[in-house]
Amino acid sequence: MAQTEPDLRDDFYAPADKPEPKSSRFRGAVEWIVIVAAALVAALLIKTFLIQAFFIPSESMEPTLMVRDRVLVNKLSYHLHPIHRGDIVVFKRPPGETGDAAVKDLIKRVIGLPGDTISQTQDGEVQINGKTLKEPYTHGKLTIGLNTQKIPAGKIFVMGDNRTNSKDSRVFGPISKSLVVGRAFIRVWPITKIHLF
Repeated sequence: MAQTEPDLRDDFYAPADKPEPKSSRFRGAVEWIVIVAAALVAALLIKTFLIQAFFIPSESMEPTLMVRDRVLVNKLSYHLHPIHRGDIVVFKRPPGETGDAAVKDLIKRVIGLPGDTISQTQDGEVQINGKTLKEPYTHGKLTIGLNTQKIPAGKIFVMGDNRTNSKDSRVFGPISKSLVVGRAFIRVWPITKIHLF
């Protein structure tokens, strides 16, 4: 019976625990650095142009948003469509507005749009162009301190849902649309209260 010659190829007899070449380890390390860097750049781009998380610092939006809630804000939204009445928006602190200097951004609800005439009734209801605005989000809290005014072009009138405890356009006036960072579209914290707006 003929004997078969053993396969003498190097890779056939290569030991399983052959040490990895230094060049291969270096290449692996570089790949990980590139992956981490790409992830950081992607996160920065998303935060800058698309979506950003915001922390609720005050009671001004209760009961819709509570202190320490966290929301995600769509920063691209108003590049695709106009601001709508009822939207919850995050905006940069208006010039001259006093308050906690550490809080750079505020969150309120859009009530008046450019060209609207906004006023309040004796019963504490908001009127837009002479028609009472339905506001279930205030849970019956009356609006006070709202002077009748016409919203100038390029500006919006914002108020907190907690009408008795909110420093808003009733105090600092209509804000420029250019101050708007984006639209809050979902509460993500606490997890038990995740909710789309």
